[in-house]
Amino acid sequence: MKRRIGVLTSGGDCPGLNAVLRGVALAAEKLNLEVVGFLDGFEGLLPPGNFVMLDRRSTSGIMPRGGTILGTTNRGHFVAKVGAGDRAEVAAEVIAAAKRVLRENRVEALIIVGGDGSMTTALQLQEAGIDCIGVPKTIDNDLEATAMTFGFDSAVASVVDALDRLHTTATSHKRVMVLEVMGRHAGWIALHGGVAGGAHVILIPEIPFSYDRIIEAVHMRDTHGSIYSLVVVAEGARPADGQVVMRSTDSGEYKLGGIGIRVANEIAERTGKETRCTVLGHLQRGGAPTTLDRILGTRFGVKAVQLMHERKFGSMVSYQNYQVHHVPIGDAVNRLRLVPPDGQMIETARAVDISFGD
Repeated sequence: MKRRIGVLTSGGDCPGLNAVLRGVALAAEKLNLEVVGFLDGFEGLLPPGNFVMLDRRSTSGIMPRGGTILGTTNRGHFVAKVGAGDRAEVAAEVIAAAKRVLRENRVEALIIVGGDGSMTTALQLQEAGIDCIGVPKTIDNDLEATAMTFGFDSAVASVVDALDRLHTTATSHKRVMVLEVMGRHAGWIALHGGVAGGAHVILIPEIPFSYDRIIEAVHMRDTHGSIYSLVVVAEGARPADGQVVMRSTDSGEYKLGGIGIRVANEIAERTGKETRCTVLGHLQRGGAPTTLDRILGTRFGVKAVQLMHERKFGSMVSYQNYQVHHVPIGDAVNRLRLVPPDGQMIETARAVDISFGD
């Protein structure tokens, strides 16, 4: 019988996940390994085990597809992250049940594709004796241990497309258009999407903003003869004298959302300008991956299999200086890569008259 390895996708979906799965299946075939794909994230590890076999045929043609053919969830028995820097232990009986399923199905080790929360769970499984390899995934691009994660480029592309569309309707109606995008702790999507999409104001979590400064930026455009403005705001952005806009949830991390409408209301009230807010939401997670995300996902999947073959368990794939390397999972979790307020990208944006509301 062939040796078996497992793979699962956990947390929020994003473009490029299927490229990873295809990379894993094809690289494993070269090493004469079978691949067990567990369904619906870590929940597929629970008895009696919910999985499908991944091979050349079952992964054929999945590269252009968004989401994940294995399904995913950020709820359930394995949630190990409840907020930035916080950790909730996965129950010992849950880990024991997962061990039993892996043993009964001859799965020697797991490739876990997910974000910070999923890597936190992977670390606990590794500490409990389940050999794991991590593959970082987050559209927020906010994991410090890797310079880029797949899904980010596709998310930015959706922001740019939205801004291109909002640009035409804003000029037609002489409106201020506010676009709320994802970015819980880090503003990479808002920053890159805003610069590429020609935004005039970008609000990110790393730079607390002032409504007065936003209004100044809008009025300044008036003095230059501009009849519209585009404002991009990350969901985690907050005023200097306030808090992020959030709503509680029964499990997992708190949910953000609503700051875009609040910013739009303030602009309308203070300027008298007709102002509209668009919340891009899960449109940033869907659709076909960009070329970059297809390539990066494939490289990550292949590297994960190589690390498993070399028995470098407890490692996470990492992209640095255009090369795919690896780091210990323990060095990757709970370490966010934030936008440096004095970094070159911010300087570039300010040089083309983009305001950050500060």
